[in-house]
Amino acid sequence: MTTQTAPPEAPTKQERRKLDEGVLRNLGLVGVLVLLIVVGIITKPDLYSDPTWVKNNFLTILQQASAIGVVTVGMTFVIIGGGIDLSVGAIIALAGVWATTLATQSYGAGGMIFTALVVGIAVGLVNGVLISYGKLVPFIATLAMLVAARGLAAQISAKQTQVSANDTINSLASERLLGIPLLVWILGLVVAAGWVLLNRTTFGRRTVAVGGNPEAARLAGINVKRHTMLLYALSGLCCGIAAIMLTSQATSAQAAMANLYELDAIAAAIIGGTLLSGGRGTIVGALFGVLVFSTITNLFAINNLSTEVQNMVKGAIIVAAVLIQQFRYKSLTQLFKR
Repeated sequence: MTTQTAPPEAPTKQERRKLDEGVLRNLGLVGVLVLLIVVGIITKPDLYSDPTWVKNNFLTILQQASAIGVVTVGMTFVIIGGGIDLSVGAIIALAGVWATTLATQSYGAGGMIFTALVVGIAVGLVNGVLISYGKLVPFIATLAMLVAARGLAAQISAKQTQVSANDTINSLASERLLGIPLLVWILGLVVAAGWVLLNRTTFGRRTVAVGGNPEAARLAGINVKRHTMLLYALSGLCCGIAAIMLTSQATSAQAAMANLYELDAIAAAIIGGTLLSGGRGTIVGALFGVLVFSTITNLFAINNLSTEVQNMVKGAIIVAAVLIQQFRYKSLTQLFKR
């Protein structure tokens, strides 16, 4: 007697609507990237007419986006889980400074990488404990950590730039694999791991549940406090990875490194469709958000425009993204209901 397997359940109408919204949102971000490239072609036709320059510039944009992209993956998880992390830039600085002390460098590249990752995770866990078990508001807890971590980094480094003397670490920024910078491969691996973790594991489903409705998640048997703590530890891990990447690019570390990275990471996640209120977001969308900001930075650089104008443009994009979120795609939802 043969047994028949039940056909897979069809996605619900709400699930189909969310999927369609996500696809349209990502297509919109691709359209923004194309528009930025068109602006570059119009303003600098002499540069964009050179295929070699275009290829190298594209790889430059990806490499510039690599560190902040890794941080944004961790930030996306935190925001989907209903939190916020203002301390990511300070955690990177602390991890980078700690990893480049003379004592740590004496253990070689492995010791430096291990130290950066452990420091990132440890500081993330402190954030998570303060928020989950100390019941501090995420904004306050991570703002306090921003100040404290920067201060500790300055104390460890004596407010001096610490040069990395390790050739293995320094070569990460210059090495290429199949013609693509190694830092871009690292970003790709982190993004792929983040996508799998969010979309194909229980941890990801619990993250969405905790961010969407913490009380319902608790009643469903999810340990909300522990899960929230792990989300901040994950964010800290991403900061530790980014610290090594930035140290490699600058061949040094200092207490002022990764300044305002928290704002760029939050903005990229929001532009990618992550709700500030939690419960929804995508890793792919967040990556597109990072690429939009990196392309804008690159476009302003090749046109010799001031960072002040660049920041105003970024601010306008963030406001537009939040306004779109406020309306919650009302017209699009009505369209799908028909």
